[in-house]
Amino acid sequence: MRRLSFGLALMVCLYLTIHQAARASSGIPDSPVICLPGIYLTDPEDCLPLGPAAYLTNMAQNGMVLPLRPLPAVKPAPELAVSPYLYARLQENSPTPVYATLEDAIAEANPIRMIAPGELRYISYIDTAYVEGRSKPDYFLLKTGGWVAARDVARRENAVIRFQGLRFQEQPVNAFGWILPLNPTAETKRTPGFEKQDYTGHILSEYDVVQVYAIRKINDQDWYLVGIDEWLEGRLVGKVTPNSKAPEGVTNGRWIEINLDEQTLAIYDNNELIFATLIASGAKPFYTRPGLFPIYKKLESTPMQGAFEADRSDFYYLEDVPWTLYYDQARALHGAYWRTRFGFPQSHGCVNLSPGDAHWIFDWAEVGDWVYVWDPSGNTPTDPGYYTEGGA
Repeated sequence: MRRLSFGLALMVCLYLTIHQAARASSGIPDSPVICLPGIYLTDPEDCLPLGPAAYLTNMAQNGMVLPLRPLPAVKPAPELAVSPYLYARLQENSPTPVYATLEDAIAEANPIRMIAPGELRYISYIDTAYVEGRSKPDYFLLKTGGWVAARDVARRENAVIRFQGLRFQEQPVNAFGWILPLNPTAETKRTPGFEKQDYTGHILSEYDVVQVYAIRKINDQDWYLVGIDEWLEGRLVGKVTPNSKAPEGVTNGRWIEINLDEQTLAIYDNNELIFATLIASGAKPFYTRPGLFPIYKKLESTPMQGAFEADRSDFYYLEDVPWTLYYDQARALHGAYWRTRFGFPQSHGCVNLSPGDAHWIFDWAEVGDWVYVWDPSGNTPTDPGYYTEGGA
């Protein structure tokens, strides 16, 4: 036992001698021991923050403290996404007659109006009629009045769009975002970049929420640290970076922020983030105009129609667009029941939202609240002369 104790003591002395000599030659002040595993955001002086201590400290500097803190957010009530309207999509590129009575519709006589042809046309209906004994209706009674024949209807679309953003219970520490529906799934990597094929096997699905702890640029491409040794391409994530500093001109602590580069929306109340989600803004050349605008009108539902091309090939006709907040001429925040994907520019200038998100925002917003639209990439025109009144 004495020989064993003497041997251990000799090994410790030898280690300390070599360690101190190495530190002395490197100019590092004498410190004989390695720090216990922990977080050392300042120099501990009496130990070396190496090994596990260095790893944990680096994680903490990126906002990662074990156990990882969950995002302080919940989804809004799912019933907000339930539409009070019934919709049907019309056949493309052919005029649609509307008849005053069911008898006229059956006889194909005396149409009271025509809905112009276009690729994006939806009616809102309140009743159906079965006259030929089939399992599907033969005619649709519009909420605005008049009947449309089923042969002019491509399909009924009454399914609830399930995507909803996040309601925050307190200010999040880190940036966060959603996996964009570019692909059905995305797999994280142990290191950023494509030099190593070190995929982790951790599969994320579209619209999954991730926290962003750090950003590293590899070959002009941003990579996000979304977990312990887990990285994703930045282009796969629609990211929100919480910022409680109000835009210039906002003095009441309430505003809606639209980030055109990230295709995200964030709402601040009392200068604290309370809600965030993905959007679909104006696609080139019908950009959503950057600037600061007050909400000037709230409508629980409204029709929208228009065309921007000279030949009117892009004509759209949309009945009962739900939970609409007009803020910049004809540009508005509103529910888009015809959209199936969010996180990409797609509109004629409006800010399209899932119906559930539009409903939540509509309930929160007041006329006069501010909408701040910006593009940190600088790719969106800012000259007011570029823009028309806009559209859906």
